[in-house]
Amino acid sequence: MEAHGSGKSSRKRKKEGSNGEAEEDVTPAKMPRCSVGLTEPAPFADEIEVPHNTPYIRVTLRRPAGTPLERPVRVYADGIFDVFHRHATAMQAKQLFPNTHLIVGVCDDDLTHKFKGFTVMNEDERYDAVSHCRYVDEVVRNAPWSLSSEFLTKHRIDFVAHDDIPYSSAGSDDVYKHIKEAGMFAPTQRTEGISTSDIITRIVRDYDVYVRRNLQRGYTAKELNVSFINEKKYHLQERVDKVKQKVKNVEERSKEFVQKVEEKSIDLIQKWEEKSREFIGNFLQMFGPEGALKHMLKEGKGRMLQAISPRQSPNSSPSRERSPSPTFRLPFFTKISPPPSRGPAPPGRTTSARTRRTKTKPIALLSLTQHYISGACCTVGY
Repeated sequence: MEAHGSGKSSRKRKKEGSNGEAEEDVTPAKMPRCSVGLTEPAPFADEIEVPHNTPYIRVTLRRPAGTPLERPVRVYADGIFDVFHRHATAMQAKQLFPNTHLIVGVCDDDLTHKFKGFTVMNEDERYDAVSHCRYVDEVVRNAPWSLSSEFLTKHRIDFVAHDDIPYSSAGSDDVYKHIKEAGMFAPTQRTEGISTSDIITRIVRDYDVYVRRNLQRGYTAKELNVSFINEKKYHLQERVDKVKQKVKNVEERSKEFVQKVEEKSIDLIQKWEEKSREFIGNFLQMFGPEGALKHMLKEGKGRMLQAISPRQSPNSSPSRERSPSPTFRLPFFTKISPPPSRGPAPPGRTTSARTRRTKTKPIALLSLTQHYISGACCTVGY
């Protein structure tokens, strides 16, 4: 195992820790992509031709490096392998030596039911599952419960791999005691919480869950050995759980909807406040004490007064005698003297009303101008 570990390289990079000091982070070096899986399952021991002409010399741990040069070390690991979960044990046994031939023994149904109990998988299924494990090189069917010297010699076994905890069974305190005394025992690490008994305990503990699961998948109550009453009970529980799930989904959706409404309402309030501030600012800018409307009225008043008031003639211009302005007199208080006669009128021609109206036009124009000026001054507040 050390030989394999020494061949791997690693890269180190520095990073700052919580106290500011530089720490080294070891990152394993990447290995080239390759396919290491096997294309064929492991053969069974009774189907392999054993070379009887080659003498069998067992390997011991006293030998340097523990590995002969001419052949791999043959390691044996046995078990029930029901609901196959012991691939970790096979991996550990395979890595005991740099060159290991792993032999796995699987007990049959009769022996297993006698000493350990009923299994979930039958013996053929367990044989097939183990043969497809990538770490297994050879499978021994109908493996014995206790290993004899004849069995070890027949399969040319150098070491037996198993966890170091004493395994009491078949009237013995430890079925591997004689293997340990012979120096052929290679201990492996036991994975706590993962065994056939632990897996069955999980299934029994959650029996109702698994029964309901299989009923949903189309299995009949007869196949699951479930009574008619229990079948209806499980269907009712399934419907109740569906209703609960729907209610839960509705609650979650309603919470999400309320949250979205709150977020949108907050956004609307913020936008309304911004728009109201903008509207008030525009209103004050237009109609305030110093607003644009007041300036417009002032400018309009000034322009109107400038348009109404007469322009003064420049001093350099020649002076002209200004004709006296006509005086306004009421017609019914003032006697209008007749115009001086310029001679007798031609016969058949008299003074018409049109001529009289033409003479009164300056008086009407003056009164209209005064009325317009007084109205404009009232409009601008003058």
